[in-house]
Amino acid sequence: MDQLPFTEDTVIFGLLCLCLGFVFYTSSLNTGFWKKFYSIVPTVLMCYLLPAILASLGIVDESSSQTYYIASRYLLPAALILMTLSIDLKAIANLGSKALIMFLTGTAGIIIGGPVAILIVSIFSPETVGGSGFDAVWRGLATIAGSWIGGGANQAAMLEVFQYNQENYGGMVLIDIVVANLWMAVLLLGIGKTKQIDRWFKADNSSIEELKEKVSTYTEKITRVTSLPDLIMMLFYAFAGVGIAHFLGNHFAGFLEDNFEVIRNKQKILSSLGSQFLWMVVFATAIGIGLSFTKAKNYEGAGASKIGGMFIYILVATIGMKMDLGKVLENPGLIAIGLIWITIHAGLLILVAKLIKAPYFFLAVGSQANVGGAASAPVVAAEFHPSLTSVGILLSVFGYVVGTAGAYLCALLMEVAAKV
Repeated sequence: MDQLPFTEDTVIFGLLCLCLGFVFYTSSLNTGFWKKFYSIVPTVLMCYLLPAILASLGIVDESSSQTYYIASRYLLPAALILMTLSIDLKAIANLGSKALIMFLTGTAGIIIGGPVAILIVSIFSPETVGGSGFDAVWRGLATIAGSWIGGGANQAAMLEVFQYNQENYGGMVLIDIVVANLWMAVLLLGIGKTKQIDRWFKADNSSIEELKEKVSTYTEKITRVTSLPDLIMMLFYAFAGVGIAHFLGNHFAGFLEDNFEVIRNKQKILSSLGSQFLWMVVFATAIGIGLSFTKAKNYEGAGASKIGGMFIYILVATIGMKMDLGKVLENPGLIAIGLIWITIHAGLLILVAKLIKAPYFFLAVGSQANVGGAASAPVVAAEFHPSLTSVGILLSVFGYVVGTAGAYLCALLMEVAAKV
């Protein structure tokens, strides 16, 4: 046991694949305990929780692991390309305005939730939301607002803008990871109850079903036995596309930073547009959409979206490994702020979804496009159906755009709330 925790990426990746293999094998069993189990718990949630358990028990140490980096920078853009090969832009446009309304509702929930959470916690634990100068807790919470509306680039921008004491920053990162991942687990759990939830919302999901049906029909028409040349060509499209997306993303982000002060200056609202990751995702998606207008879209029949789905599940496993369940109660005051905050976000989404009769898909993806960003919104969208991945991508990219401005407003409101 003196070898634990495992730190070598080769071993860690093997254990992640072991988790994925276990989940997919047991979920394929059509009788007995596992059939009942997976009728309640979605497979994607198990692919997320098992690596989290490995990390929480100290079996693996992901602190120096590159598995998440590889999955998010290589496999995610490859998955986006493969899963948008057969995209139908007209059908996505026909989904209507509810997707955008739910996304903006999620953003409003984060902006409002932060200051309200501070006010509530200050009633029974004023020291938790206190601090002065650069140690003020609201400054640290501003970084979470940046992460939960946009992503890592927006989070870094808020840290730069409000100059929170970096010695205490780890606690804020913990809230971000723990609460956001718990909420993602709840959303994934809800996917198994989509029909019941939509019935309660009285939602009209005909446009979503129409898109899924259209893609499924097209896939059936072009389905063929996959050959080695098919696999090599899909490898070519995916990873040549990844290389191009990284190249263009890095240079375009550099161009923007070099030529525009509002992007170069981390204290400016539009500074998050200098994120290389953001533009890599944008260009990877654009490449996939571009290929959908060529004969390359026929590779959907050879399993393009299935390979993309495999890459997404590897990403899910690496995300789960970042979650240490044992640290959930380590700082109960700050965790309480995070849980109240995300509850307000969730409550507002549920209220608006009920009022406008929006499908659960729009709630889940609209929320995750805020809280999870480009790395996990496509994961949640793809769990509904591979054809819906692009909806998650488009909304999460929009999150990057509004993230810093929304987080800045939230931070100002939290400052007021902390001084009440």
